[in-house]
Amino acid sequence: MAKVNPLSNPKGVKLQCELCRSPAHIQCRGCKVTYYCDVEHQRTDWTSIHEKICQLLIPVRTPAPFLSSAAERSHSMEQLLQRKKHLIELTTKEAQRLLYEGHHVDVIPAATHSLSFSVDVYGLASVELVPVYLILAEANIGLGHLTQAEEYLSHAYWTVLKTTDCSNSIRSKLHRNLGLLYSAKGEFEESLRHLSNDVYFASTVSGPSHISTSGGFFHMANIFFRQNRMDIADSLYSEVTDIWHNHLSRLVDVQLQASLRSGPVWFDDADQEYLGRDSNV
Repeated sequence: MAKVNPLSNPKGVKLQCELCRSPAHIQCRGCKVTYYCDVEHQRTDWTSIHEKICQLLIPVRTPAPFLSSAAERSHSMEQLLQRKKHLIELTTKEAQRLLYEGHHVDVIPAATHSLSFSVDVYGLASVELVPVYLILAEANIGLGHLTQAEEYLSHAYWTVLKTTDCSNSIRSKLHRNLGLLYSAKGEFEESLRHLSNDVYFASTVSGPSHISTSGGFFHMANIFFRQNRMDIADSLYSEVTDIWHNHLSRLVDVQLQASLRSGPVWFDDADQEYLGRDSNV
């Protein structure tokens, strides 16, 4: 930890905390390009993501040297762009991992980094920002910060509305998060409407009997359970159980067949993701 002397800053430059954008008083000793308002925010950021990206931030946040030729400048800009895209990928994956593990507090710094770099690379109106908005929204719902979650979901919703080529997979995740938000607010009918849309869009991508679709059924069942509409809840829970039973049976069959051949077992990305996320269907 190194304290910042405001008088040493270039004229007009005001250093801001990485997490809250308040005036910064502490500098990271590792990269020397990241600042915090207090030790608590520095510790939070370090635990979440900064430890993994500390050195990667140096070439991104250090002013580029003067380059005389257009070719050199073009090459330098392309390198910078690729570094930022790498940081987006790394921070997004880490935020997703933390979200799957239920570490909602730690999700926020990692996802905030991802959002910041995504805005820088793609612009504020890009659909590329939507997955990060959804991660931040889900983390805030988990923390009970519903106002903040609603703000992120509003950004995501309007971005999707204005984008003609948005995938149905993204639309599914958006409606699922909206469903979870309204469920947390006790607005069950609105929640069911969004979860129905989640199931519809997920079905168009993977089919109605895929594990990616089962999450919508599961959250709808939870709402009907809370409304004491047990017949519908039981039916939906049974549907989720059947989907997962068939899915896991398939994986077991693959495992058995591979063991007979004494070869490695490979699962697709969806299998890997959902096997690591059994707590959130």
